[in-house]
Amino acid sequence: MFRLELQLARRYLTGRGGGFVSIIALFSFVGIILGVATLITVMAVMNGFRKDLIARILGFNGHLTLYAADGGALPGDYSDISTRIEKMEGVSLVFPVIQEQALISHRGRTVGVGLRALAADDLPLRAEIADSVSDEAHAGFVQGGLLLGQRLAERYAIGTGDSITLLDPTGARTALGTLPRQGLFSVAGTFALGFNEYDSGFVLMPLERAQSFLSYEGAVNAIEIFATDVEAAEQLVPILQEELGDGWRILDWRAANTTFLGALRVERNVMFLILSLIILVAAFNVVSGQYMLVNDKTKEIAILRTLGLKRSAVARVFLVCGGLIGTIGVFGGWLLGVLITDNIETLQTWVEKFSGAEVFASEVYFLSQLPAERDAKEVALIVGAALVISLLAPLWPALRAARLDPVEVLRNE
Repeated sequence: MFRLELQLARRYLTGRGGGFVSIIALFSFVGIILGVATLITVMAVMNGFRKDLIARILGFNGHLTLYAADGGALPGDYSDISTRIEKMEGVSLVFPVIQEQALISHRGRTVGVGLRALAADDLPLRAEIADSVSDEAHAGFVQGGLLLGQRLAERYAIGTGDSITLLDPTGARTALGTLPRQGLFSVAGTFALGFNEYDSGFVLMPLERAQSFLSYEGAVNAIEIFATDVEAAEQLVPILQEELGDGWRILDWRAANTTFLGALRVERNVMFLILSLIILVAAFNVVSGQYMLVNDKTKEIAILRTLGLKRSAVARVFLVCGGLIGTIGVFGGWLLGVLITDNIETLQTWVEKFSGAEVFASEVYFLSQLPAERDAKEVALIVGAALVISLLAPLWPALRAARLDPVEVLRNE
């Protein structure tokens, strides 16, 4: 039924009798390929960044954190509470910790830090932290030494084996008033999560020594809970509240990082909209190319109309021309985007080799490699939207071709 339309569309696209128009079609085709491939690649990289950064955040913090309602030490025996929570369905690991603010002083320089205390036996279970800590540093931590964020140690020239003064600003009550607690501690080593906030502002301390130094008397002020499914962690909140009763405050990882996650979401959406303009520009190229094709083939259209070709058939010819450019371009871009994201590290190496410049400096971005992770639903959305835009683009030129009056065209010739 559409054999004639397909033959005419193929003839027009291959440039026989219209070489210049075929070049315009080629540029439109390449534009759609690059637009779709770029959008898929950039969104995959942004997804990779988000996943990697969240993994580092959750490597240092629990998926859920349990606090006492008054913000002080947890009531009751924290070991018993931890055991009860660990037996719950959906919970994988539980870590009693102390979270406080402190000051460290070294060579006359004082800086505020976050103090995180956990049991020495629990450190190897925190893979994100443990992987960056040497065996010697871990041994020193077991013996009571401190682990400093790598960037914090570098900034204040604190090395392994150095002694630093740790001050607790909340202090201890004495007859003379409240005096800050202070103690001299040895630095066992450093840790590096690749996230600047933690690497430059936190100190890890063995739990027993922190309890002694901060006068917690065998207590903790928080329990970090790791869920088997991080995306479903917030669903454990009502279950924990029902299990533990009143007197507790539970914070899930999304609520604890609302600002950061919101910024990532806004950046991702804005980037999607901006890069979608590339596809729109390519679609306008399809429109202009088809419009020029219609102008170039006006006489042929008039002759075909006089031979009995219907208006609808004329419209289909140009719809097929534009549709082929769009469809092949979209699926070509999809394939190119998949190839790029699957081999992005190899491409990064090639670019750095030929340009002589480091494209992705780990000391700047705090990630050791360029991450890329495609989301199937997101790719389907990109491909679907690009197909719709590409198939609608030739509609106006096709309608214009169908409305041509063959009598007027041949009279002007």
